[in-house]
Amino acid sequence: MRALTVRPGTAGTLAVETIPDPEPGPAELLVEGLAIGVCGTDKEIVRGEYGWAPEAPDAEGRLVLGHESLGRVLRAPDGSGFGAGDLVAGVVRRPDPEPCGACAHDEWDMCRNGRYTERGIKELDGYGSERWTVPAKYAVRVADHLGLAGVLMEPTSVVAKAWEQVDRVGERAWFEPRTALVTGAGPIGLLAAMIGVQRGLDVHVLDLVADGPKPDLVRDLGATYHHTSVEEIARTARPDVVLEATGVGKLVFEAMAATSAYGVVCLTGVSSGGRQLPIDAGALNRELVLENDAVVGSVNANLRHYRAAADALAAADLAWLERLITRRVPLQQAASAFEAGPTDVKVVIELADPGSEAGAT
Repeated sequence: MRALTVRPGTAGTLAVETIPDPEPGPAELLVEGLAIGVCGTDKEIVRGEYGWAPEAPDAEGRLVLGHESLGRVLRAPDGSGFGAGDLVAGVVRRPDPEPCGACAHDEWDMCRNGRYTERGIKELDGYGSERWTVPAKYAVRVADHLGLAGVLMEPTSVVAKAWEQVDRVGERAWFEPRTALVTGAGPIGLLAAMIGVQRGLDVHVLDLVADGPKPDLVRDLGATYHHTSVEEIARTARPDVVLEATGVGKLVFEAMAATSAYGVVCLTGVSSGGRQLPIDAGALNRELVLENDAVVGSVNANLRHYRAAADALAAADLAWLERLITRRVPLQQAASAFEAGPTDVKVVIELADPGSEAGAT
């Protein structure tokens, strides 16, 4: 079968290779791969900046890419809750072999010792192949009507967790947020805004661009689009919640100062190091303390968050979700998916042969 592979740590090694077909274990699903999404982490791996190959001798330093998955079940063990034809996504992270307390309680997204593994990222092959296997307990059903939009499951799980974190921090006392600001209108930001709207919040989204698909996607969601500044939005909206989805250092600190009293800021964007910013740390500290504000980081997701994501996607407007996928690339041309296009929001690599029944999904 064909698979999208890379040698982690070495740039220029992205390739479509032929690798052996997988053999499912007794508790595993055999899945036909339909699509994988491309995100910033994948691009870092392709550039040789991140990622770890499996330690198995036959891996030969190779990693199959793809942690944002969508597939169709070909075969499922009896009693697994899955059957042939089901659309599924695979969970990314696995607890470490000698689990920390969090992993032992199925909260592997909060692993404390760093010995977790991740499909397509860290020591486990990903879902970027024409067939893959996954233990049934690490598979999540995708609503049939979603079709290709089901590939948004993994990024939606990340923001489902972020919203859960906001709830848990806010519930240290009475908490009834009305207004939310999302910084960044990439896939994470837009999906975070989608869940905010589903929660009945007045959602504002900030991004740099004034045209292209992003402003319309935000407006059609029922949220308000801005391309001004956090400070300007905060003057009128004064958000109770800020979800920061860019990792841009300046926006991170502006977000901390933008909330109403007893506000919660959840950081989901990963910043690059090496850039210095002039910050009035004393003033920021004063505001955080005197207003009982909270700042929390959030990344990855566990099974609970995937299930919440499945519910959020099933409830979303399908036409809107489909518009998030702005480019579909066949597996043989996968390299082009890692080159940024001017109107890209979410780029998806289709794994199935276009002439097959799966490729027509």
